[in-house]
Amino acid sequence: MDESSSPIGRRLPPLAALRAFEAAARHQSFRLAADELAVTATAISHQIRQLEQRLGVALFERQARGVALTAEGRMLFPALREGFDLMADALAPLLRPKRRRIVTVSATPAFVARLLVPRLAGFQAAHPAFDLRLHASTRPVDFAAQQIDAAIRYGRGPYRGLRHEPLLHTRFAPVCSPALKLRTPADLARHPLLHYQWQSAFRDPQDWAAWRRAAGLRRLDVSRGVTFSDETHAIEAAIAGQGVALLDTALVADELARGTLVAPFGPALDGLDYLFVHPVGTADDPAVAALRDWLRTLA
Repeated sequence: MDESSSPIGRRLPPLAALRAFEAAARHQSFRLAADELAVTATAISHQIRQLEQRLGVALFERQARGVALTAEGRMLFPALREGFDLMADALAPLLRPKRRRIVTVSATPAFVARLLVPRLAGFQAAHPAFDLRLHASTRPVDFAAQQIDAAIRYGRGPYRGLRHEPLLHTRFAPVCSPALKLRTPADLARHPLLHYQWQSAFRDPQDWAAWRRAAGLRRLDVSRGVTFSDETHAIEAAIAGQGVALLDTALVADELARGTLVAPFGPALDGLDYLFVHPVGTADDPAVAALRDWLRTLA
């Protein structure tokens, strides 16, 4: 292969001059070529004049009302047009804005608010290629229809067509603000009990009635107090000193560590697990793997 046929040895005129010629030939106008390339008509004329001098031939006939290709110009134009079209086709996928992958995880409202939201920065730092979407719900999810990659649910499993693994084990204990100064179970009679509604699917919820049985306090009235439809609101009420809530200590671990909440006495009731759940066929999906890696840091 000699120098003239080697890609390394190509001797081409400046790309700007070739672009100017191709645009002017296509539009049959220096002015329209200038508009397309965002330069002046004078600049187009100058580029083409340099190209003609480099090639040693005239490419356009300058006429009173415009320009027309010469025979040499008509010979050069199709090849350059095809070349620029090929370049544009090759560059188009690279210039197209990259679509970021949205990864969606569904969890109970309390789990989202107490454990996921405070740790969002950790997910973004570890997995910058993904944008996280949080779906707060206690209802069963349709992974395909709702475009949900994985879910976190409280329960036992197994679930048909789904794979699950435990994330967190739960324990429920009486929790309150230290301002209430509770010392023994007898002090419960002096403060409101905070309740929240359990899903009907759980026949034996870890509620105040279950705690009374475990504590052997048959005379304790557990029907009194305030009932919330959402566990998150019961947690906020406990933090505000509005009463004593029987809470999953994993959901208030930060508050217990800081002393914003205290668990003054037991017993603590053993609960079920929070499970990481996803369709069987998505086990190797990078989005599911990213969620799994992030959520394992909660344990």
